Amino acid sequence: MAFVSAPAWAQDEADDRVVIADRKLDEATITVTATGTRMEVEATGQPVTVLGEAEITSVQGADLARVLERVPGLTVSRNGGAGGFTGVRLRGAEAEQTLAVLDGVRVADPASPGGGFDFGNLLAMNLEKLEVLRSSNSTVWGSDAIGGVVVASTSAASGLRASAEYGARDTATGAVSGGIGGERGFLGASASYFRTDGFSSAASGTEADGFEQWALNGQGRLYLSDSFELFARGRYAEGTLDLDGFPSPLFALADTLETQETRQIAASAGAVYDSGPLYLQASYSLAETERDNLDPAFGPTFTSKGTSDRIALRGEWRPIGPLLVHFGGEHEWSDYRTLFDAGESTRIFGAYTQLGIEYGGISARVGGRIDDHARFGTATSFGADLSYELADDLRLRASVGEGFKAPTLFQLFSDFGNEALTPEKSTSFDLGLALGERTMSGRRFHGAATVFRRDAEDQIEFASCFGSTAPLCATRPFGFYENLGRVRAQGFELELGARPSERLTARAVYAYVETENRTLGSARLGNTLARRPRHALTVSADWQVPLAGLTLGADVRLVGDSFDNAANTVPLDGYEVVTLRASLPVGDTVELFGRVENLFDTQYQTAAGYAQAGRGAFVGARLAL
Repeated sequence: MAFVSAPAWAQDEADDRVVIADRKLDEATITVTATGTRMEVEATGQPVTVLGEAEITSVQGADLARVLERVPGLTVSRNGGAGGFTGVRLRGAEAEQTLAVLDGVRVADPASPGGGFDFGNLLAMNLEKLEVLRSSNSTVWGSDAIGGVVVASTSAASGLRASAEYGARDTATGAVSGGIGGERGFLGASASYFRTDGFSSAASGTEADGFEQWALNGQGRLYLSDSFELFARGRYAEGTLDLDGFPSPLFALADTLETQETRQIAASAGAVYDSGPLYLQASYSLAETERDNLDPAFGPTFTSKGTSDRIALRGEWRPIGPLLVHFGGEHEWSDYRTLFDAGESTRIFGAYTQLGIEYGGISARVGGRIDDHARFGTATSFGADLSYELADDLRLRASVGEGFKAPTLFQLFSDFGNEALTPEKSTSFDLGLALGERTMSGRRFHGAATVFRRDAEDQIEFASCFGSTAPLCATRPFGFYENLGRVRAQGFELELGARPSERLTARAVYAYVETENRTLGSARLGNTLARRPRHALTVSADWQVPLAGLTLGADVRLVGDSFDNAANTVPLDGYEVVTLRASLPVGDTVELFGRVENLFDTQYQTAAGYAQAGRGAFVGARLAL
């Protein structure tokens, strides 16, 4: 792999591809999740899935979960409808152990209890690419990357694009993006709006819970020379969500009039130097999330604000021939406050180095990282991966990685906090075979099979003080966080894709994920982890009718049974959801589209007590100039 020279990022209307190693490749074949810098997907031994703009668009709609379900080993749980808390789990990890990165900015909320990212606040409109790494990789990404990494990129193309959609539950969506680029730089912006009357988040309720959000994105690049570039990116999103809660006297999930207002800022600025043998990127980034839960009768019931500032340096050096060195470091400052907490702050510094070789059909890397946290001290991480071409387009892939997750500020200092907490740690490995890549649209067939295991220890869990004599209960009467868990997740993933003709494309991803609580002395020893279905399958197909370019598509999602709680006493039944899609170009610039989601009106839950959307029809149009 070689890095992209600055003018190649211009993405003019004639060619929106980039140059790597003197070859032109579609953006969908490039990933940053494995090493932190741009590389070809086939050059990594780590399990990475890349979803390009064409596939994201073909799925239709604002619901990001419907797109992410095309990734093997990924499951989603949601508290109600659009905008409700949405957790993404990779290979059976906790939702808070998935690192989320948007346009180069880590967007986790330091004020949330688990310090994770709520994917309910990120909609699919104006997203250009999604990259998902499904293994521990704290060597490159530091804290939080125990389950894996989801990297989302917003639209950054020249020209003008717009879309609008209307459908069930009075749902309206609008998005617009545009940009201008040339030899000296690029300037682009996008905006989106979403609103829905929704349905009752509480399965037992009758009052509809709506959601409204608007978001603005912008980015610019200035090419000062063939090897030096300045860049800046920013996003602001604001949303209002109707909530259901646990009102007295029953304290059971039911209709309430409470709402949640969320404001998010993610921004970064920096510089890129690329001389060919040496690539450097230095940046500053800011992420901020504010939440206000409001009751019309009592005013604010909960408020929070979490902020993180980060300076980072990443790079690659090719000293000679096939040898390469990836390296990087970052320093992050984070703070939080809530309605009930005065607030606290902390910092963490980390640095890593990876040594690699790319020679013939071999691509391999090995590296380590050290992190220093102001509250708990030092942590180290190791990782290695290998991609070896056994035959034409047939690759053996293997990787081993370590992950860690620092205790959150909420877990350390809130009314439930425990300052003696230590980081969660994990070790994962996987081994697989891959024939071709799902990103290679010209192939007639691609497939992959992977086995994996991840062991985690010191998992942070909530301990109740009801009937407990633990010393911390004297100051934490309602409970506290402690390092309790030892857990394991293991299984296998299958991915198949076929293009038997120019008009027909089909894909399927399946994962078997077996999870187990392995905490000695725990009453939950041997239990399945909560909200981790063993079976998850997504099948999709698209057929271009030999008539005026009409395309018909279908998606089938099947998810097995699971439990909603760690004690395995609250079952969640498996479910099947079918969606039909259609799109029709009108001239060179307009496309009409529509779909029916949940065709058979399946009633199901991904979190106990919370309803999911029933059958709904939607129609829309896109414009590209």
